[in-house]
Amino acid sequence: MTDGYAWLERYLTELAGRSASPHTISAYRSDLGQWLAVDPDLAAWDSRRLRKYVMARAAGANTARTVARKVAALRSFYRFLEREGVVDPNPARRIAGPRFRRALPRVLTIDEASALIEAAMKQAGPRGLRNWALLEVLYGGGLRASEVVGLNLGDVDWSARFLKVRGKGKKERWVPFGSKADEALSTYLGAGRPALAGLDESAVFVNHRGGRLNVRSVGRIVKSVLAASAIGRNISPHWLRHSFATHLLMNGADLRIVQDLLGHESLHTTQIYTHISQDHLTRVYQRAHPRA
Repeated sequence: MTDGYAWLERYLTELAGRSASPHTISAYRSDLGQWLAVDPDLAAWDSRRLRKYVMARAAGANTARTVARKVAALRSFYRFLEREGVVDPNPARRIAGPRFRRALPRVLTIDEASALIEAAMKQAGPRGLRNWALLEVLYGGGLRASEVVGLNLGDVDWSARFLKVRGKGKKERWVPFGSKADEALSTYLGAGRPALAGLDESAVFVNHRGGRLNVRSVGRIVKSVLAASAIGRNISPHWLRHSFATHLLMNGADLRIVQDLLGHESLHTTQIYTHISQDHLTRVYQRAHPRA
């Protein structure tokens, strides 16, 4: 018997070593654990049995997206087993998940993005300055919440107005920031952060106790600013990243430049934003052209 649970733990340890997010590791542990609960002996699984397992998941209450995630977990796990010499051939190599249409990202209008940042600018005190700078960087640089909380003081290149950002898999990229973010960051670092940060803290964005902000704190800050604005939608920090990409494309930015700014490995991932910008162009055309 080849103990699947023992190999699963080794695989999850490798994922953690490759800087996979805790969310990904938790999801893969759950998905692969459900599969091994059927039969933990890896030697008992061939391609036909794996297909039956996937078909059973697809026929059940799982959504197409959930089944696709489970298939992705299986294929990734089996690639690891193949590298380790546990399986040969790889029975999951030709296992395909269901196709589904990706949901379009939810974005703010340009006016809504401006209104959100203006609401942050009205917040008082050091935390208000922090919140203003935080939103300017999220929207102005298209950063993920995890990336913005990972920024250190040494990651800001003031002369060129660039941020050194650590993305998924600890991959670094340089992201420019504009004059508005420059103003907000300068004001916060000069008059806000000194009142909040601990002596040895290197993080750009800190909490009221002086330590580095975490991702949940970013979500709470966005919610607090949203409550003070006139925007009648429930948004998350990731909306600002989506809005960043969409607004760039709406104003003529090259798709590959946007890909680099977002830190996407595949252009296919970035292309989803073109659908939104095309919808915008269609609406503008229909409003403005006399023969539309």
